[in-house]
Amino acid sequence: MLTLIRNGVLHTPVPIDARSVLLVGDRVARLGAVEEAALAALGLPFEVVDARGGLVIPGFVDPHQHLIGAGGEKGFASRMPEVSLEQLLLAGITTVVGCLGTDGSTRHLGALLGKVQQLVAQGVSAFLYTGGFHLPPLTLTGSVTDDLVFIDRVLGVGELAISDVRSSHPTLDELARLVSAAMVGGRTAGKAGVTHFHAGPGRTLLKPLHELLDRYEVVPECLYVTHANRTDALMEDAIALSRRGAFVDVDTVDPGAGRWIRYYLEHGGVPERLTVSSDAHTAGAEPARLHQEFVAAVREHGLPFEQVLPFFTANPATALKLRGKGRLAPELDADVVVLDGRSLEVVHVFARGRQRVRDGRLLEGRQGDEA
Repeated sequence: MLTLIRNGVLHTPVPIDARSVLLVGDRVARLGAVEEAALAALGLPFEVVDARGGLVIPGFVDPHQHLIGAGGEKGFASRMPEVSLEQLLLAGITTVVGCLGTDGSTRHLGALLGKVQQLVAQGVSAFLYTGGFHLPPLTLTGSVTDDLVFIDRVLGVGELAISDVRSSHPTLDELARLVSAAMVGGRTAGKAGVTHFHAGPGRTLLKPLHELLDRYEVVPECLYVTHANRTDALMEDAIALSRRGAFVDVDTVDPGAGRWIRYYLEHGGVPERLTVSSDAHTAGAEPARLHQEFVAAVREHGLPFEQVLPFFTANPATALKLRGKGRLAPELDADVVVLDGRSLEVVHVFARGRQRVRDGRLLEGRQGDEA
């Protein structure tokens, strides 16, 4: 399958002087001028998509979603539904990572893995964290390390709650052992091996993670904190953690991610260590909110487009060591989104080289091979 996306303004996520992208199969083959006559001479079928007036970007990488639903803390009526393929694609999300939340009793890792595999079969790239809110961690094989080694879709462990009344209040020794188990599994399997921490509103903030770095042989890039945008104090602690090499995530459950991005940058946060996630489906959180908050950060909060884009694309791919994701370059995955140049609305979406959204509407009946 060959697809030529022409006449768009390319951001890889950095802006480049090129107007065309050639997709061959599930990979980007070329950025820059491509002669259609040369393509025709190959004798192979190809499609041309005119992105005139549009911005051509990598697909969004959402590092934190409750793909089989979260909620339920106000009784069974408050349980949230599963995330759908349509919701992901219409938000420009071509890569997603699922996790369990507070509820590890009625929601199970097996179901989450099944949902991930369903999305993969439907043509997007999907992964998961083993474990959940509490210790000892829930696993599929009986071991965090083995889950990472033997289950290809597992990238790390989490989201593990700290500084929260719902946490299991792990000791530092327990945290260190968990982080080490994930790191060893990641290194063995060539994966990120991160521990993804849910930062609650408790008074200890991120003190446990700073103490981990102070007292144990912990690799900072294996620590990945989400919900850093609860309070100014928590964000300041997260900024300090980013300076030590950890990754920090801002969720889009509530409006205002742009304000928190600005706060992070103005107070010395390391730009390459910041990511943004949807946290869908918790109460009030939808995949669409990720795109909406991206637009708001640019249009309402006045942040430069090229500054904001990596937080939704390249940075989460780096945090999770998804080397083919989050960027546009030859030989990388053909996950491409075309935004309207004025409104920044999603116009076209290509996932693993196949067009899945055209003119803002889902194309039915297109599925992909596993990737």
